[in-house]
Amino acid sequence: MRLNADFDQRVVVTPGDYRWVDSPMRGVERMMLDRIGDEVARATSLVRYAPNTTFPSHEHGGGEEILVLEGEFADEHGTYPAGSYLRNPIGTHHAPRVGEQGATLLVKLHQFSPGDTEQRVIDTRAAEWHPGLVEGLEVLPLHDFEGKHVALVRWAPNTHFQPHAHWGGEEILVLEGTFHDEHGAYPAGSWLRSPHQSHHAPFTEEEGALIYVKVGHLLVD
Repeated sequence: MRLNADFDQRVVVTPGDYRWVDSPMRGVERMMLDRIGDEVARATSLVRYAPNTTFPSHEHGGGEEILVLEGEFADEHGTYPAGSYLRNPIGTHHAPRVGEQGATLLVKLHQFSPGDTEQRVIDTRAAEWHPGLVEGLEVLPLHDFEGKHVALVRWAPNTHFQPHAHWGGEEILVLEGTFHDEHGAYPAGSWLRSPHQSHHAPFTEEEGALIYVKVGHLLVD
């Protein structure tokens, strides 16, 4: 399968575009955002677990990055409420499960560099945020490795950021509010992927916004 597999192209997916499909495991659905491969794939997806669902123990052949969006996710290592950020490097394994709340996750598979071996769990609700580059921005760094950066960014209402280019590309999931740039408006649940050396001038209006953002990971060989 190849879905949004040309990383030289800008892609926008809004909640109105969602098409949930069953995974091979009962009670687990996926909204595929990009994918190269079949069941073993380089993939970015929203994954929705029905209440009281379990998933077999499995190894992360290419690493796994998770942001818990709703509900509560768990495995044999711990319990991760909404707002939890997890990194499971290449070679790690776990057996996921969810309880009565169910759970919705952002999941990125097979996107780790071999040397990126730090296993990480961050409760973003309790972590320390830092001032951003302009007034009205707060940033919570989540991960940095070899020029690839992951963060949550909180935008106050009516905040404007200078026009800039994306070295290595940029990927955004809008978690709260509405994010804007000169190309459009993106409500909560929107996913944007902008290629290497693309540029925009982002801003917010009265709602403000909270976004997950990853940069530097979309260079095409």
